[in-house]
Amino acid sequence: MSQIKSPSMLDALVPIIFLIILLTLSVYLFGEDSSYGANQIALILSGCLASIIGLKNGYSWKTIEKGIIDGISLGMGAILILLAVGALIGTWVMSGTVPAMIYYGLNIMSPSIFYFATCIICALSAISIGSSWTVAGTLGAALMGISVGLGLSPAVTAGAIISGSYFGDKMSPLSDTTNLAPAVAGTDLFTHIRHMIWTTGPSLVISLVIFLILGLKSIPSGNESGLIAIQATMLDSFNISFLLFIPLFTVFLLAYNKVPAFPTVMIGALLGGFFAVIFQPDAVSNFVSRPELSKFLTMFSGVWIALFSGFQFESNNAIVDDLLSRGGMISMLNPIWLVICSLTFGSVLETTGLLKKLVSSLLSFVNSTASLIITTVATCIGINIVTADQYIAIVLPGRMYRGEFNQRKLAPQNLSRTLEDGATITSPLIPWNTCGAYMSAALGVATLSYLPFCFFNIINPFVAILFGFLNFKIIKDE
Repeated sequence: MSQIKSPSMLDALVPIIFLIILLTLSVYLFGEDSSYGANQIALILSGCLASIIGLKNGYSWKTIEKGIIDGISLGMGAILILLAVGALIGTWVMSGTVPAMIYYGLNIMSPSIFYFATCIICALSAISIGSSWTVAGTLGAALMGISVGLGLSPAVTAGAIISGSYFGDKMSPLSDTTNLAPAVAGTDLFTHIRHMIWTTGPSLVISLVIFLILGLKSIPSGNESGLIAIQATMLDSFNISFLLFIPLFTVFLLAYNKVPAFPTVMIGALLGGFFAVIFQPDAVSNFVSRPELSKFLTMFSGVWIALFSGFQFESNNAIVDDLLSRGGMISMLNPIWLVICSLTFGSVLETTGLLKKLVSSLLSFVNSTASLIITTVATCIGINIVTADQYIAIVLPGRMYRGEFNQRKLAPQNLSRTLEDGATITSPLIPWNTCGAYMSAALGVATLSYLPFCFFNIINPFVAILFGFLNFKIIKDE
């Protein structure tokens, strides 16, 4: 058995530089389509290069392979949720739940305040259930439809949805990341939440002001006759009723009662299928289009198809057709491919000690409270990029910098807040991160398209760094 050598800084940097070059070429050559295969190849090739470096340093392929398998297993929960959300979107469109939300939303939402209201609605919803993913996959899908009907920008709408959802997720005691960060840092949940208000509060206020300005200055491409046509098409094709909101309320109730995400979303998907059979039998029959089948088999096969392949809608209105033809587990296979490839790359870096070498070297730059907070935020963002998992981006820096925070007599809530400001918030901004892949798939907007409009997610890390420089609300541990 060969002796394992500690990696050099060059060893650690080579795969990162190689990945950056490949991803830059991917975006240059393929643009928004880069996440449909090109980024996956870049991540796999970078993982192969990191493996070669690991083999050079004495690691066996068996050890590296085991690290990859263990790393991918950490993402299985996210993969199952991705599949469930795809199924949910398919059955909720067919059941009329999404069309009903769009129909009523077009009645009450004004284009001038739409982005502002979207951010607030998603923030309040995520606080109540503690899940940005659930809010984006349910309310977010409907809000995207409303924005299309109003003639507003899908990218800005996605930014408002993500900004509000992540604020609510971060501030909710029901959120997994909000519980994980204080546990890693060594503080309690509600001390952590109270301390986060100082950075997240101003970040949200600034974001809301920007969304309000964008809304007031926006010139909707839609018109009143277009909105009426969209609503008329939905009324002709679906039995629109407030009862169709029951699946949405059921999912929120389950999430509020801390039922795990996968069963919650799958129950919502199956309930959507049941509602499709009860309330939309004509829509299901037209969708299946197999007159030789009995009514029972037609309904059964319709729900089955919606779960795995999504719902396809055909009418004389191209906007509505595009809006309501979506969903199914199949629609999530590309994001899952991206997640697996990114976890593979991150796992190789962690198994071969390359990631630890990169992170530990950053401590040499720490000489003040401000530099410690900057380093922690930068590390969280970097680990989000290279491991594609927000949980690793919370746990690893939390373990590595906890001693440094203690040594400088900084209360642990400073670390827990910084972990969330750097890791949780930035995860949906990275196309190959599990959160970025999910948000892009659930909202139907490429990550690089919505990224500039995720104002809360962009502003929050800078506010955390500013507080570090000003030594404002940095609690000392006496």
